[in-house]
Amino acid sequence: MTQTPARAWALIPLLFFLVVFLGSGLYFSAVGAEFAFYQIKAPVVAVVAIVLSFLLARQSFHHSVERLLVGVGHPNIILMCLVFLLAGAFASVSKSIGSVDATVQFGLQIMPASWVLPALFLISAFIATAMGTSMGTIAATAPIAVGFAQATSLSLPLSLGAVVGGAMLGDNLSMISDTTIAATRSQGVSLKDKFRVNVWIALPAALATVVLLALLGDGEHTVPSESVSYWRVMPYLLVFALALSGMNVLVVLVIGIVTAGLTGVILSPEYGLVDVNGAIYQGFESMFEIMLLSMLIGGLSQLMNDQGGTRWLIERIHSLTRWLKLSSQRAGEIGIALLVVTANLFVANNTVSIVLCGEMAKEIAAEYGVDPRRSASLMDIFSCVVQGLIPYGAQVLLACSIASLSPLSLIGAIHYCWALGLAALLAIAFNRPRLKARQPARSI
Repeated sequence: MTQTPARAWALIPLLFFLVVFLGSGLYFSAVGAEFAFYQIKAPVVAVVAIVLSFLLARQSFHHSVERLLVGVGHPNIILMCLVFLLAGAFASVSKSIGSVDATVQFGLQIMPASWVLPALFLISAFIATAMGTSMGTIAATAPIAVGFAQATSLSLPLSLGAVVGGAMLGDNLSMISDTTIAATRSQGVSLKDKFRVNVWIALPAALATVVLLALLGDGEHTVPSESVSYWRVMPYLLVFALALSGMNVLVVLVIGIVTAGLTGVILSPEYGLVDVNGAIYQGFESMFEIMLLSMLIGGLSQLMNDQGGTRWLIERIHSLTRWLKLSSQRAGEIGIALLVVTANLFVANNTVSIVLCGEMAKEIAAEYGVDPRRSASLMDIFSCVVQGLIPYGAQVLLACSIASLSPLSLIGAIHYCWALGLAALLAIAFNRPRLKARQPARSI
């Protein structure tokens, strides 16, 4: 099959979407509008960008529609949408039966209010490491963060930022994460070898984040003293336990919804199956916009990739590394980082960005003498950094949808991703950690 030539113009539709989405959000934030990023509906802008892509395409309209549907129906996109729906349903049912309030009160009984932020960060990291997914972790933990913020004087963005940061830490380090698998496969290294490099970069960033969150969360907090209905805490404890067992995130959320619904029916005579049904559907409705946007962005990214836009980006960055006045290895590592960062900014999916850049990153690593263990680790790390910070990424959108919060107010509070990006740049600058000669390893 003939490879599509690189074309810069293929990026125009996605650039249009980013400019309108981010520009309108910043404008309405500046004028003090509530929910600034929701004044201009992102799915509508995405539809206009898709139409623009059709008009620019050098192929038939019928073929463009087919490729759009391929992107919309990509397994990663469909999985994301199902997670959105079930996460919304679980959050809605749990809230309707009082599980969120009960869990918050339970948590405040066993920890000082000043340690809520570090606890949210560490719990999210632990769950995401076990589950291998940041999305499922955010779906399970974000409602709790909202409850803690409401029960104390803590900032809501800080509470959610701790959850998203912890989720990205766990997703980055997990052995079963799709980003870890994609990075190790593309670079031909084992999971454990990539982890050994990754952890020495991620751990300092995580420790710095814990200290910062402890300082930001210190102070006096008003915590209402209420009795705890421990049975209402059970749905969350069950979801956490199942998540840590490594069970599929969709199964975990379905079990959580059923358990929460049954708990409400048993404990409250006035709460019936009709109420459970209504809460589930209300959860579905709350996720409609983010689900639709994810599907449209998936289709737009597919069109951009088919028309040569992604390849043009990758080739430009590859050429840039040849002009960097740095040591060969550092130039190669910066080139790999730029590859993944740029791709992730455009496709808004960390796994897809790693897959798109895998072969080119492997070529750069071979040309510049970058150890494959470092290239795999850097790809995963920088995709994690970008995915955790872009306001149109699934993780930020999910957390903001649960909390009814503007993405712009959240990204500055996701301290771990900023710290991880800095740690990774320092690791490149100082060539840390230093690696021994690589032993022959089997790729997974």
